[in-house]
Amino acid sequence: MTIAQTLSIDFDDEMKSTRSLLERVVLNDALREYRPHPKSMPLDILATHVAELPSWSKLALETEVFVLPDDFKPRRAATTAELLDAFDRSVAEGRAALAAATDQDMAKDWTFRYRDFSMTSPRTKVVRSFLNHLVHHRAQLGVYLRLNGIPIPGMYGPSADDARP
Repeated sequence: MTIAQTLSIDFDDEMKSTRSLLERVVLNDALREYRPHPKSMPLDILATHVAELPSWSKLALETEVFVLPDDFKPRRAATTAELLDAFDRSVAEGRAALAAATDQDMAKDWTFRYRDFSMTSPRTKVVRSFLNHLVHHRAQLGVYLRLNGIPIPGMYGPSADDARP
């Protein structure tokens, strides 16, 4: 089994859990700008970020260096349907890039730059860190939903909102 095939197992599991959470996101005027703390991202930006993260594997596997522009502005999905469509496209792109990756591809370095920040790591580490990044932000999004009375699906087993026998 190649490195990418091994990572694909986790990728696929995390995408199922992520989609089930994104299906519960309500992007209406009352919740779009919701943030639990002034330093937190608004709900629509966080949800859109979660939806776009799966395609970052493609970015890491098909480029050697990525420079985020200084004037970067995060995307904001307008509806839940738009959010899910973005997620499904993102998953397809990320999964296809992983399926095509060889162990030699995974061993190459990838560099990210934004303003004065720069990070270079082997792609294996980068793709794994992108999955961790997704799980981190998915958990944040779950808290946002919970704080607004929206039931949370189980991720690694049942949640407190799942029906109990």
